[in-house]
Amino acid sequence: MKVYFIGAGPGAKDLITVRGHQLIQEADVIFYADSLVNEQLLEDAKSSCEIFKTARMHLQEMIDMMVARVKEGKNVIRLHTGDPSVFGAIMEQISLLKREGIEVEIVPGVSSVFASAAALGAELTIPDLTQTVILTRAEGRTPVPQLEKLSELAKHHCTIALFLSATLTKKAVKELFNAGWDEKTPAAAVYKATWPDEKIVRTTIGQLDEEMKKHGIRKQAMILVGWALDEQIHEKDYRSKLYDPQFTHGFRKGVMR
Repeated sequence: MKVYFIGAGPGAKDLITVRGHQLIQEADVIFYADSLVNEQLLEDAKSSCEIFKTARMHLQEMIDMMVARVKEGKNVIRLHTGDPSVFGAIMEQISLLKREGIEVEIVPGVSSVFASAAALGAELTIPDLTQTVILTRAEGRTPVPQLEKLSELAKHHCTIALFLSATLTKKAVKELFNAGWDEKTPAAAVYKATWPDEKIVRTTIGQLDEEMKKHGIRKQAMILVGWALDEQIHEKDYRSKLYDPQFTHGFRKGVMR
């Protein structure tokens, strides 16, 4: 008895994994986050498949329905946006399912952070500039641990990806300033990455809140900040060791100049 938790990807129908798509085709029952998941993905489900929208369900209601159908011998999947392992709220679901003796399998998906980076044409880790990406959220109604306050994490001055923070940009920017960030640090907000109505805003952290308000972005946006987002990064001489002609590795001997 098993429930599959499948990452639906950021939005575009063809950005789900082959495995995820195959499981949708085989499913008897699909529970999906209808406020976030592209409904075109459901077009490939069997005509007999039961499909449930979960945006208005509370946790126990959804679990009770899953359990009942698994125990009927049905093939059940839970379709999440992006990758379910990042801000997917899956562990609370998995815990309740395991109490009922039901196993789970997680099928990874393309996270919105990587879809957003692709939309921006950006590499988030630039040699000699930043080699770390922090995935986090601004603190709102959902608290964060004391050591994970944005003002603490931002002291690393690396690339930061802010999930679930489109309504908290003013607070997030204040935390970045508290960590010593310059107001001219590049920033970008990508609304609904890979969807037909995708919207990209490039700015600085000093102008981030104002620019997001101007473009009406207050939900379903990934915020990326840091110097890896510099629009002129391609004109600068950052190079990895991997392709340096003088660098020796397991497949190539470096050539001295």
